[in-house]
Amino acid sequence: MLRLIPLSTLLLITSASILPLSERSPLPLIIWHGLGDNYDADGLKSVGDLANETNPGTFVYNIRLDEDPGSDRTATFFGNITLQIAQVCEDLASHPILSTAPAVNALGFSQGGQFLRGYIERCNLPPVRNLITFGSQHNGIAKYQTCGAADWVCKGAMALLRTNTWSDYVQSHLVPAQYFRSTNASTGEPSSEYLEHSNFLADINNEREGKNATYAENLASLDNFIMYVFEDDTTVIPKESGWFAQTNLTSGDVTDLRDRTIYKEDWIGLKKLDEKGGLVFKTTEGGHMQLNDKELVYLFKTYFAPPKAAWEVVGEVLQEIVEL
Repeated sequence: MLRLIPLSTLLLITSASILPLSERSPLPLIIWHGLGDNYDADGLKSVGDLANETNPGTFVYNIRLDEDPGSDRTATFFGNITLQIAQVCEDLASHPILSTAPAVNALGFSQGGQFLRGYIERCNLPPVRNLITFGSQHNGIAKYQTCGAADWVCKGAMALLRTNTWSDYVQSHLVPAQYFRSTNASTGEPSSEYLEHSNFLADINNEREGKNATYAENLASLDNFIMYVFEDDTTVIPKESGWFAQTNLTSGDVTDLRDRTIYKEDWIGLKKLDEKGGLVFKTTEGGHMQLNDKELVYLFKTYFAPPKAAWEVVGEVLQEIVEL
């Protein structure tokens, strides 16, 4: 029986046929690591290798704040996030490969996820096409994490954090304090001291009275924003922060993103992105940053793969016809 090829498929074949070779190559991938990690860590190298195996030819760049891995790790605890993101904006915009790419894809682990979002909202050059975050603190944290027994850098930072989170010194020098979000114990809404003193999160979430329209415009320009929460995450409190949800720590009630004002009034472009089908909420098994290769390969194939060449599209169509 003769099967007619749908017009939509013919158009897809035609468009794939005329794509220049440069647009059939995978976009570069930028990765921002989390607290206590460094850009040269073996785990990040493995992720980059997997991205290249999945989509051959992928240029992978691990974001760093210092070429020395030890200093880069220290910068995950000590530093001014606003200045750090400005440095990354400058580094990427002047990078010989990234600066010439039509766009890049981005992968953020833990705090690196909201920092990448900050990059997108504040500069986005080169522009990010797809953003994936794992266990990130998009709506902040309510508690600071526990340090390892011998991690003296972490212990030193946490000791300072607990002295006065809202002092100018802490807000400009200690990284986790800059995405700490204190709330009213009864309502779960942000506290006045957070709105007044937060160096990073209150600004990047457009929570203050004056809104930065560029933030919403830039984030809404993404093709996809995929947000992962770890089912058994006890490091990020509350874990639902990874989906921009707001948790009342007294009652335990969770207000989903779509029920919050940040979404309804579209303070940072999430509603617009959602309306075009680009906002994706996902969970994965395990505790904080317990990743598996199968999940990563799925993401790399689904969101980071380059457009298919004409022969690939034709092959898939012919295979469908054969199977009828």
